[in-house]
Amino acid sequence: MALGDAVLGPNQYGKAECRLVRVDRDTPVHEVTDLNVTTQLRGDFAACHTEGDNSHVLATDSQKNTVYGFAREHGIAAPETFLATLARHFVGDSAWVESTLLSAEQYAWERIPVDGTGHDHAFRRTGRATRTAVVQADGDELFVLAGLTDCTVAKTTGSEFSGFPRDRFTTLPETSDRILATSVTARWRYRTEAAAAMGAEEFNATYAAIETILLETFARVHSLALQQTIFEMGKAVLEACEAVAEIRLSCPNKHHFLVDLEPFGLDNPGEVFFAADRPYGLIQATVQREGEPDEPRAWAGVPGFC
Repeated sequence: MALGDAVLGPNQYGKAECRLVRVDRDTPVHEVTDLNVTTQLRGDFAACHTEGDNSHVLATDSQKNTVYGFAREHGIAAPETFLATLARHFVGDSAWVESTLLSAEQYAWERIPVDGTGHDHAFRRTGRATRTAVVQADGDELFVLAGLTDCTVAKTTGSEFSGFPRDRFTTLPETSDRILATSVTARWRYRTEAAAAMGAEEFNATYAAIETILLETFARVHSLALQQTIFEMGKAVLEACEAVAEIRLSCPNKHHFLVDLEPFGLDNPGEVFFAADRPYGLIQATVQREGEPDEPRAWAGVPGFC
């Protein structure tokens, strides 16, 4: 059978990792918003690829400048609303742009304490989770994903792992008490109609609530497996937040192995561990509402999740 000619398949382009810091100086107490924004446009770009015709190509440098210009003109009350404003602009301003994939990471800063209170304009970068947001505009439809990453958590007891099948390659012993450690990456999809009605205040409050729910559930649940733990974390989010349609979690198992100190004449009653960085188990799950319509378009092009 003869092979067909080469044709252009799905494609997108944009400006990756626009580092953006906005300082709000409306009062003597300054506010800092620190984002890493990536733009991706999809649409009628075939002629650029096949003929070198750039007449429909909004330069990636122009996209970068739009990010900075909109930060000045519109401010950044929440990453979700900022990306939504950009998405509507890119789709609405160019007839050949059919949809967008816009994403942002938000890095947390806190005020440096001075004399028992936070300084008005001096900050330090925190080691807490990185907030994330993804907004996809597909014509008039807007899909909003929010989340967090780099949220490293551990508990020193309250976790076990046993009852798994054994074969000739199994060396892992069963345990009724172990360190459970992971780095949580979570993204949740807002119901379309709910996201359309939410403003920056609602997005910020929902993010803060979900971060707390994830952390508290990790701490509270007695874990029989990391799989069980992340299901309970996702379930707790859906039970508390009606605006959320589904949540996807990706959690590497950060293994801690008890060090054998017998060669040195020492016991080790669960106190000294070797923290192994690789290889590691990677546990992923989606927790969704029964009967909730699936929206694969909302996740198209978003990496790292099952």
